[in-house]
Amino acid sequence: MKKAKILLAACALAFAFVSCKGKETAPKSESGSSSTESSASSSSSAGFHIGVVTGTVSQSEDDLRGAEELIRRYGAVNNGGMIQHITYPDDFMSQQETTISQIVALADDPKMKAIVVNQGVPGTAEAFRRIKESHPDILCFTGEPHEDPLVIQKSADLAVSADFMSRGYTIIWAAKQLGAKTFVHISFPRHMSYETLGLRRNIMEQACEDLGIKFVFETAPDPTSDVGVAGAQQFILEKVPQWVEKYGKDTAFFCTNDAHTEPLLKQLAQYGGMFIEADLPSPLMGYPGAFGIDLTAEAGDFPKILKKVEQVVVENGGAGKFGTWAFSYGFSVSAGLGEFAKRVIEGTASKESSADLFKALGEFTPSANWNGGYYIDQSTGVRAKNQILIYMDTYILGQGFLKTTELEVPEKYFKIKFTK
Repeated sequence: MKKAKILLAACALAFAFVSCKGKETAPKSESGSSSTESSASSSSSAGFHIGVVTGTVSQSEDDLRGAEELIRRYGAVNNGGMIQHITYPDDFMSQQETTISQIVALADDPKMKAIVVNQGVPGTAEAFRRIKESHPDILCFTGEPHEDPLVIQKSADLAVSADFMSRGYTIIWAAKQLGAKTFVHISFPRHMSYETLGLRRNIMEQACEDLGIKFVFETAPDPTSDVGVAGAQQFILEKVPQWVEKYGKDTAFFCTNDAHTEPLLKQLAQYGGMFIEADLPSPLMGYPGAFGIDLTAEAGDFPKILKKVEQVVVENGGAGKFGTWAFSYGFSVSAGLGEFAKRVIEGTASKESSADLFKALGEFTPSANWNGGYYIDQSTGVRAKNQILIYMDTYILGQGFLKTTELEVPEKYFKIKFTK
């Protein structure tokens, strides 16, 4: 896969999601409503509506905050604005029909012109299919689809995924730069059944072999199972000290689930080990809770958030051991896809243009380096026209950027096959 490096440089004055001093931030609501005044007057009526579906705070907080940023900019539908935000159930695996019904119900709004689902949990493809049957004009976008690429591509106008192929190599390369001798991949059967996550795991294992790192797979409970989020997190809290003792402090750990991230970081900070970046990277992903960081004053300002997170991690002896992306992937995708949908509806962007998509994402990631390319089907070699894979440079706290977007990922890794 040939990747073209994309430099997204947005003027700081246009960085609208950065909070100014003294400016109040929106309440942390999961209902999609906000009492904060947006750039759209609450007394006006938007010409069209955009539905945004995210997980809850417990499953994917950054995704939800991106939806709240859209509300801050363009107003909530119930206040005469543009954005209708809802959340899917935490236990989405056993409540797929509920998730489908919630997404489809958004199309009942006669002003609805686009629906964005981030993350695209199982059921999203079916929801989009039903919507397209009766409302073919409604744009259907999804971020980080959980369903297999060929499944989501059939009904979505656009799917955006973290580049699971390139990152399968770049994360291992980064671990090597930090001196890791072992790499522990933590996941569970449901995630490993997804082509995106399962293939990345296979690429990581091959990259470890090629770069001289021992690869280990450890199983943890699925947060959507009977144990729930709390039980899954407790498991990580109990197992990490044992894993560090078994594999050594020169071990890099990686988990595929957001809910596992905070307890993993918390225990690595106490017992040793390394963490390159989260499955869906962000300075907000796990770090505030794991290190007890109060980011109230920095809310919405990712450069300041990163600086404070870095300061606390370094003070706790984590310099050169913990990494992230400088800007939240989940936040940027929720907000960026909503912005992109708005521009497509208004005729200022084309849904087929990757350049227009990256410009929309660039509203929320000023001066960030991205790399990416359209998904290529493993069986046919055909490049998809409606699924794009993206990734950002890795930032090591206390050290700075590793220019992962400048790496030439060897072609062999794009030919590795997915096996369940």
